[in-house]
Amino acid sequence: MRPRLLVLSGPLKNSTIPLTESEITIGRDATNGIAIADPSVSRKHFQLSCHDGRFRVRDLESRNGTLVNGAAVQEHWLRHGDQIAAGDSTFLFLTEEDGTSAVAGRVEFEAGDSASATTVIHPRDVVYLQPERLSSELPANSRVARDLNALLKISRIVHAIRDLDDLQGQLLDLIFEVVPAGRGAILLADSEGHQFNSMFARMREVGQAPLVRVSRTVARQVLEQGIAILGSDVPGSDELRAVESLAASQVRSLLCVPLTVFQRVIGCIYLDSDRIEKRLDEEHLELVTAIAGISAVALQNARRLHWLEEENERLNVEISQERSLVGESARMKEVYQFLKRVAPTDSTVLIEGESGTGKELAARALHRNSARAEKPFVTINCAAIPETLLESELFGHERGAFTGASALKKGRLEIADGGVVFLDEIGELAATLQVKLLRVLQEREFERVGGNNPIKVDVRVIAATNCNLEQAVRDGRFRQDLYYRLAVLKITMPALRERRDDIPMLVRHFVQKHAKRCKVKPRPVSREALACLVNYDWPGNVRELENAIERALVLGSPDMILPEDLPESLLERAPAPDMTEAKYHAAIKELKKQLIRDAVEQTQGSFADAARILGVHPNYLHRLIRNLEMRETLKGALRDISARGLSGISGGNA
Repeated sequence: MRPRLLVLSGPLKNSTIPLTESEITIGRDATNGIAIADPSVSRKHFQLSCHDGRFRVRDLESRNGTLVNGAAVQEHWLRHGDQIAAGDSTFLFLTEEDGTSAVAGRVEFEAGDSASATTVIHPRDVVYLQPERLSSELPANSRVARDLNALLKISRIVHAIRDLDDLQGQLLDLIFEVVPAGRGAILLADSEGHQFNSMFARMREVGQAPLVRVSRTVARQVLEQGIAILGSDVPGSDELRAVESLAASQVRSLLCVPLTVFQRVIGCIYLDSDRIEKRLDEEHLELVTAIAGISAVALQNARRLHWLEEENERLNVEISQERSLVGESARMKEVYQFLKRVAPTDSTVLIEGESGTGKELAARALHRNSARAEKPFVTINCAAIPETLLESELFGHERGAFTGASALKKGRLEIADGGVVFLDEIGELAATLQVKLLRVLQEREFERVGGNNPIKVDVRVIAATNCNLEQAVRDGRFRQDLYYRLAVLKITMPALRERRDDIPMLVRHFVQKHAKRCKVKPRPVSREALACLVNYDWPGNVRELENAIERALVLGSPDMILPEDLPESLLERAPAPDMTEAKYHAAIKELKKQLIRDAVEQTQGSFADAARILGVHPNYLHRLIRNLEMRETLKGALRDISARGLSGISGGNA
């Protein structure tokens, strides 16, 4: 394992923190193992500790709490890919199997020294980089011949290594074979070329992890000017012998050469020797400059590959979390248990549930945890594509099959070969296509539009619907045989009103998600606003909740999400028993009730006429009556009107 924290947001964003200690604290105070200059983080916010190879996070009674994957925790055992949030800082916990890596040391710059040195050379003047000059300078058994063999060996090896640390370690080891240096370091600059952000040190003696002191001024001069520098006699140099770090290390000679890629200096190689009999000279300078010339691209590529792998890992974890189901209620645990048992199989699955309950997320979870996870996941919305085009989208078409078919086109089923086809809104599939889909499920083959040759496919079919397919079968709108083929395994995703216990967790998840996406600060949700969210029926389910949270983050109060930041429909419901409703919202609600009562009484109970008087759609009026819980009140008022009418008639007859 190589446990580490990748900082996704906050003052330390984009940095990677290795977890080399068995216990470390994170907080605002400078005494912490990881200190964060963030006022939203407590002085001691949380602690990470390692027990038998596993890491546990523990909240240290922080002011704003510690969140793991959006949920507040006191203690939690971490797994690869977990996100830890503290204030405005978010950390991604990563582990990986550790291979054999080079022993790296630390690099420390010495400030205030001089850049002057004995010899300065430009890479274009190096003899090893000028093949036309070599033929006349290669006598048998010469030092040049030996160095050329070393260059060839280095060239073969460095371009075959992908890992950055392994590459730097092997490169320094190969340099030690031909250059009498005792210490070496490879310094790589950032993309702007202003600072060294990657430093790797090595000693000639195997197994040592040294502190290599590098003159900051010499390294900066090499980086900025692209020149190679040699100090062949440090004690004899007026400028270099005054450098305390070089004197303390008893450095006798040193050299520093640039690493150049496409006319841009990306870093430098530093070497020094503390032995008089193994002094670094101009020939060593030329040789190391040539080595830098042939290894710079390999170092740049290895560094870029390392960054891409970490970025890919981070994005995959982020995407996985974006597409994960959230919730710990009893209903959701049943869903998780179903997905766990069904995912490894190739059986067809039918997912039922209202719109916005996460049917596609469940389908993606089945795909992600199956043997087909590396194969395509192809989505087809049967309600969004016109019937005339849906057949071509599903099965593809041959060239000339119809007007406009100028080329052969593969269908979604063919594209998904080896993977999963997700048929959303399957209840809207036309009758003619139901027959063809039945053949696919039975035979795993089909024909393109305009074609005669059957095409075999290996796909798993997952279908979803928000309508009652059994009723559609009874009504003759859906084929019974197709229904039974689709419903081999069936699950119904619970509506959000059926799992209200999950709403606080979902709210925290969406606050973190949309704060990052909308580039706003995550804000806590007030107790009153959370009560409104929990008390609402959510006809649009999780999708409606997500939209409400995003709206509140973008348009709401700057410090905390309040009830007035939520959609008006949420405020029409009666407050929870333990909540006191704000006077403003209570007054608005009573005004709405009075207007509805007056309109209904005026129209003698005609809701259509009442909606016209109020200037709203009848469906909206019915929703208001339902949300304001006025049905019984209106029934009583209508009974009173009817009774008064009958009383008047009786009096008139008398």
